[in-house]
Amino acid sequence: MSSSLRFPPVSQSDEVDIVELVRSLGQQKKLILFFALGVGLLSAAYAFLTTPEYSVSSVLRPAALNELDALNRSEVYKLPPEAALIKVGASLESYETRLNFFRENQKLFEAFVRPGRTLEQSFENFNRDSIILTRTNPSKIGEGADITLQLNYPEGIDGVTILNNFVSYAIEAERSKIASDMKVIVQNRINEVQGKLVAAKAGYDNDKQARIASLLESDNLKRAHLQDELKALRTQLKELRTDRISQLDEAIAIARSLGINKPTTPSMLGEADRPSSNVMKTEINNQQIPLYFMGVQALLAERSALQRRVSDDFADGRIAQISKELQLLRSNREVEVLNSRVNEELFLSGVQPLRAEMARLRSLNIDMGSLKLVSIDKQALEPTSPTKPKRLLIIVLGVLGGLILGVAAAVASYFFRRSRRGIDEVPRS
Repeated sequence: MSSSLRFPPVSQSDEVDIVELVRSLGQQKKLILFFALGVGLLSAAYAFLTTPEYSVSSVLRPAALNELDALNRSEVYKLPPEAALIKVGASLESYETRLNFFRENQKLFEAFVRPGRTLEQSFENFNRDSIILTRTNPSKIGEGADITLQLNYPEGIDGVTILNNFVSYAIEAERSKIASDMKVIVQNRINEVQGKLVAAKAGYDNDKQARIASLLESDNLKRAHLQDELKALRTQLKELRTDRISQLDEAIAIARSLGINKPTTPSMLGEADRPSSNVMKTEINNQQIPLYFMGVQALLAERSALQRRVSDDFADGRIAQISKELQLLRSNREVEVLNSRVNEELFLSGVQPLRAEMARLRSLNIDMGSLKLVSIDKQALEPTSPTKPKRLLIIVLGVLGGLILGVAAAVASYFFRRSRRGIDEVPRS
């Protein structure tokens, strides 16, 4: 059984002829140029019709050490230049700071506002795509550290003003925070020192009252002792007077029995009954002469005087001394002086450093408005050319792309014609 289906033999013509291909491309140069010109024109249209985008940047560096000297010398707030740069960088990067700036300067951002979007949504688009903050040598502390803030914006927006104003706004916001922190810290220090002064005043008052109480207690104790001594002395003197009266009564009775009316001596009493003579005698006797030898008259007189006596205080000099001491104890001059102090703060001990610190804190007058936190090494300047689109590059790439497409189309056309020619050459049965 024979088959009518036959396959054409493979010939050498199925192989690609480079020379023929190149000749075919040369013949289709108009097609290639058409593609190159067309794509190039489309690229040029895109390059010139697309809204240009510009880019500006600002560079911040640590401020000079002397710019923060007044703040650091206050001994209240320590802020090295590198730390100030980090604070400003954090403020520039802060979502809240950017949003507040966006709200307060809406006229500068009118191009970013879209109908149907809230202010926050418009800001989110701007914040995500337009502002870029980079830190150079973030781990290096010193002159090599800086912060670069870049703003990308379309044509028709005053990007230079936006960036420069935003940098100033962030610096001012951080300066306000530092001023607020400084105010709170100083007030806290003042309150702390005032608390110590109040404690010292309370301690002084307690010491003074304790001193007064101690003095008064000592006076009362001494007064009680003196009064007890005075009472005992008076009792003793009264008993002595009573004893003396008893002795006088006994002596009067003896003198009467002996008939002694006037003062005499034992020897004179013995010679009373003898005839008088002109002989003078001297009596030497080491023994005390009994009281009754004073005679009835003298004894009666003394007894009468003792019985009429109202007070025996004069009989002992100690009583006068006690009266003097009691008189002095009626008022304590040291207590009076302590109670009469007018400016008692002058007598507080150990508070001079606190007063000096209080005076220093209250006299702090740092001009926070002129405090320079960072050095603006480079401000945003008006760009001379847009960053997007790169027109020449787009056109060149468009032309190259068009050439590639034209060549691809010419090659495809070559192979298509070649395959058609091969089909036509196949014999039909």
